[in-house]
Amino acid sequence: MEADFVIIGSGSAGSAMANRLSEDGKHSVIVLEFGGTDWGPLIQMPGALSFPMNMKRYDWGYESDPEPHLGGRRLHCPRGKVIGGSSSINGMVYVRGHAKDFDHWEESGAAGWSFADVSPYYDRMEHWHSGGHGGDEDWRGRDGPLHVSRGPRENPLYHAFVEAGVQAGFEQTADYNGEKQEGFGPMEQTVWRGRRWSTANAYLRPALKRKNCDLITCFARKVIIKDGRATGVEIERRGSIDTVHARKEVIVAASAINSPKILMLSGIGPAAHLSEHGINVVADRPGVGQNLQDHLELYIQQACTKPITLYKHWNLISKAMIGAQWLFTKTGIGASNQFESAAFIRSKAGAEYPDIQYHFLPFAVRYDGQAAAEGHGFQAHTGPMRSPSRGRIALKSSDPHTDPSILFNYMSTEQDWEDFRHCIRVTRSIFAQEAFAPFRGAAIQPKDSIQSDEELNDFIRDNVESAYHPCGTCKMGSRDDALSVVDPECRVIGVEGLRVADSSIFPRITNGNLNAPSIMTGEKASDHILGRTPLPRSNREPWINPRWQTSDR
Repeated sequence: MEADFVIIGSGSAGSAMANRLSEDGKHSVIVLEFGGTDWGPLIQMPGALSFPMNMKRYDWGYESDPEPHLGGRRLHCPRGKVIGGSSSINGMVYVRGHAKDFDHWEESGAAGWSFADVSPYYDRMEHWHSGGHGGDEDWRGRDGPLHVSRGPRENPLYHAFVEAGVQAGFEQTADYNGEKQEGFGPMEQTVWRGRRWSTANAYLRPALKRKNCDLITCFARKVIIKDGRATGVEIERRGSIDTVHARKEVIVAASAINSPKILMLSGIGPAAHLSEHGINVVADRPGVGQNLQDHLELYIQQACTKPITLYKHWNLISKAMIGAQWLFTKTGIGASNQFESAAFIRSKAGAEYPDIQYHFLPFAVRYDGQAAAEGHGFQAHTGPMRSPSRGRIALKSSDPHTDPSILFNYMSTEQDWEDFRHCIRVTRSIFAQEAFAPFRGAAIQPKDSIQSDEELNDFIRDNVESAYHPCGTCKMGSRDDALSVVDPECRVIGVEGLRVADSSIFPRITNGNLNAPSIMTGEKASDHILGRTPLPRSNREPWINPRWQTSDR
């Protein structure tokens, strides 16, 4: 029950740190994880992705407070409660983020986290497989533990989507994780040999084979802080309360929801809020729980006139056959998350780099798998990348078992509404291109009759969903910024021997899905924790559209 480093959370960043901190054999590591094993086809089979994120066994099952700008709707906020954390229940989409995202981090006070600084960590973590589909070999890592692959893109609709984007005047890209993010092209996934390649598979299992790395299944109640220094973690298991001692440091990697909750329960946060709940204030950090961000998305759905979509598999017999093929051969439809084409575009002239993302799916269905449109269809998930809205995480009680209050404050600015209306209109124009002519039936949602700003706003309010990318609640920044929670080496400001390293430290949300930047954060934080010189900076320059000031395409 004692180690040099104690990590709370075995998720995307936590597993990466468990591996890197134990790698040279000089330090002992204990990982604390409340969830259980990820063994079983529902997690390991990529095609079954809608199941684990809706199972109490694997998901904390959080919901937002009633969202004031969405008519009081509560939005689902799944977080992984299993080894591998959210990398074991996510959609397996792999997006590094745009170079300019990280330059913005540095400009906002996260010194040493510019694109030039983080790029080598992406290389270190990746084992990239182009699958013969092209890509930017010079920009990708080949020796890392995290396998990144591409789906086979056998369905003609994947190619129709890319062709339609080009016909609409947008760019094409062979590798949005390479030099050129902007454009339409293949999507990448954390899948290897037909299996979900979570951080549990990539990092944690290899680390646990070492004598100096252990996993304790328990509930982390709070960080124990003595004389201004973190000395361990109070845990609960089998009904009793114990302490896991940290000789060097405690590292919180419990998600953008649970990391600020644990800090506040430990006495680190906005002083007045902690006092309200009778918690002794160790460090008054008003930024803890603030700056909450997420991506929202809409599913724009179109009927398909040819019986080629995944709808033909939406029956028990077909699902059983797909499951059996995957179980015995790790091939077939079950071996892909089915997100095999993607796009990143700019919303308007004057947007320097992409601010809208697309996932394309040859099926009309909800992300949670709960409702399929009647009959054959296809859909694009679309939404803006850089919403100005900010929310917060707050305590409801000093009882560690009480879920926190989560208010994203979605769609709180006029820009949010304007951006989403544009997303709908530009998607309609893409679906109207010649490439979709052989397949295009009637619009499923929104109906063609929904045209005015008011009608579109009503549709957005009723149908927008979280893309499950919460971040920002323990913001990284300069020590003299009152709203910073951690400094650029991930050290909690005001407490010794305590760090936070996960998506909660992102100053601003990055382009695309957050699993890759969360893993990168764990990789880079490991070097800071070990006191190593960071990897040499990269001199790569991203492609920026030469027409960005005058056109959106």
